[in-house]
Amino acid sequence: MTRTFALTIAYDGTDFAGWQVQPGQETIQGTLQSAIKKSTGHDVNVTGSGRTDAGVHALGQVASCRFANWTASPLALLKAINSRLPETVVVVSVQDAPTDFHAIRDAIGKRYRYQIQVRHQRDPFEHRYRWRLRRDVDVAAMIKAAAKVIGHRDFSSFESAGAARKTSVRHVRDCQVIVADDYRTTGHLAIEVEANGFLYNMVRNIVGTLVEVGYGKQPPEWVDHVLDRQDRTLAGQAAPPQGLFLKEVYYQPGFQPQSC
Repeated sequence: MTRTFALTIAYDGTDFAGWQVQPGQETIQGTLQSAIKKSTGHDVNVTGSGRTDAGVHALGQVASCRFANWTASPLALLKAINSRLPETVVVVSVQDAPTDFHAIRDAIGKRYRYQIQVRHQRDPFEHRYRWRLRRDVDVAAMIKAAAKVIGHRDFSSFESAGAARKTSVRHVRDCQVIVADDYRTTGHLAIEVEANGFLYNMVRNIVGTLVEVGYGKQPPEWVDHVLDRQDRTLAGQAAPPQGLFLKEVYYQPGFQPQSC
């Protein structure tokens, strides 16, 4: 009997060439499939909810996989896989899922988190997980600009070249700038974006655009102009990958994989 499982996975993407299997490269998908093969003897394809890029992390990536002859519990499978994974990747949960569950097809939304450090001393324990800005930013202006990203519209101004899509229209449900309680002493900010789907580098391009506003190079209203023109060259630079985390993936009512 074939069983379908939903895996929730967290990983530090620093030393990986992204999610998708690539010849001669260490990837998250390849590492998971290798761990499953070594620990269970099964050759399975692990389908992730999305392809995170090189250097991008995940707190709650979701993947689906099918086993033809796995009779033990989901917990036993979780322990078997984790026993063969490197310290930078962990399967947080394994759940029995509906037979036809598919991590990509059934997803109805995702939430990303991007982490920033504004000035302050370089932190050797944070540099892999934050974009360090060397200038002060106007947080209030960034908050106003972030609100303008919310909505159902064409987001081609925030789409990098390299991945063709049928449409650039997406519904951004939330975009907010989160100021850490200890911001005065750490300079820590986060930008979280939730949408029904994302274009290539969309979050990193949104973050880079908000930072332009924070630097005072453009007013918050500039974001309206950028979106209306549907021209990638008008938006800010793409933020570097190390600050980006796939935080959560949302699914159709009836089955929701466990979040971290």
